[in-house]
Amino acid sequence: MAPIQKKRGTLLLETTGILVLLILGFMLLLASCENRIIYHPQRYPAGFWNPEEAGVRVRDVHFRAADGTRLHGWYIPAPQPRGDWLWFHGNAGNITHRLENIRLLHPLRLNIFIFDYRGYGKSEGEPDGRGLSLDARAAYEWLTGEGRAVPDRLFLFGRSLGGVFAIEIAERHPAAGLILESTFTSARDMARRLIPPLPLHWFIRSRFDSLSRIRHLILPKLFLHGTHDEVVPYELGRKLFNAAPEPKTFYDIQGAGHNDTPFVGGPAYLAALDRFVTRTLEARAPIIREDHDAD
Repeated sequence: MAPIQKKRGTLLLETTGILVLLILGFMLLLASCENRIIYHPQRYPAGFWNPEEAGVRVRDVHFRAADGTRLHGWYIPAPQPRGDWLWFHGNAGNITHRLENIRLLHPLRLNIFIFDYRGYGKSEGEPDGRGLSLDARAAYEWLTGEGRAVPDRLFLFGRSLGGVFAIEIAERHPAAGLILESTFTSARDMARRLIPPLPLHWFIRSRFDSLSRIRHLILPKLFLHGTHDEVVPYELGRKLFNAAPEPKTFYDIQGAGHNDTPFVGGPAYLAALDRFVTRTLEARAPIIREDHDAD
């Protein structure tokens, strides 16, 4: 019996070793394809590139990141604008896929600047974390430079992955407020949710550590998250909110998933945005004093 038991034990060890190697090999393969997992760009001509036909009047904007990469965006002026909205979109598609969402924000009376990261839409290059950080900074610099946006009336809007870069900009540059929708805490937290049994987070290079950055941001913040988000867990949105200092507000988009928040949220969703914008701008309005000569 002893030799048979020994043989079975050896076979079990060998099988376990093979399984471990297969699992490690699979995780290393995933890690080597990290950028393809994170970024899902659609390049021009994919998308709908006639925004005027959808009732959205845009100005095409071309600008360059610090490393020379040529980027493209749309500037959408508002009638009688009360401020500006810098839009950092998510990891898939391109700016044309946000057209209907742009139309819904028309009542906010904010000039909107939405741009494509490198490798998306009409922007040059290939997407990666460092590059997208440069793109975000270049977009802010264009809007506050040639776009003439005043930081005290500028709102940074980051959706999903875009929240990572909106937070980065808010940490380094002045703005009136920060709006984060369907945003997560870190790449490692997301990796833990991707394949829960496997420690994929040990192998990924991207950090996207918004949790650490948000702790230092004292500007007004609005967090919005769909209660049925199937991509970025609602709990991660709450975790990010809990780590942020005041002033801050959290708005539940009841019944919304990841990609349908403005449509499921409807008028109440828009009202939540409008309240935040209005209160933030009112708080920043200068106090006008009237000086009278003594009688």
